[in-house]
Amino acid sequence: MQAPERVRMDKWLWAVRLYRSRSLATEACNAGHVKIGGSSVKPSRDVRVGEVITAATGRVLRTVKVLALLEQRVGAKRVDGFLEDLTPPEEYARAREDVLQTALQFPRGFGRPTKKQRRQLEKVFL
Repeated sequence: MQAPERVRMDKWLWAVRLYRSRSLATEACNAGHVKIGGSSVKPSRDVRVGEVITAATGRVLRTVKVLALLEQRVGAKRVDGFLEDLTPPEEYARAREDVLQTALQFPRGFGRPTKKQRRQLEKVFL
């Protein structure tokens, strides 16, 4: 497969699995959650190899460096060939702590957790 010369920002963000859908990537760009060099970018902007992109994805502020361009979504195992994750480990730890805090606050007076809630709690603690 030949590498494309130009790729839209929203398409690249979706292809490397930073966002679940291209429309979510477009919304993030329009909302100012995707930045290059501290300035917000439009979804139609072309991505260039070597750029450092900062994207707010959920609770984590991801920082990635573009290693290669691609237009089609790839498997999670192949993503490392297209981006270098520069996100500090503290960012992931902070997001994990936020999840733990919300999971620990089970409302009193609602009885036992349901099976679904119990599985979610187990997923957080394991």
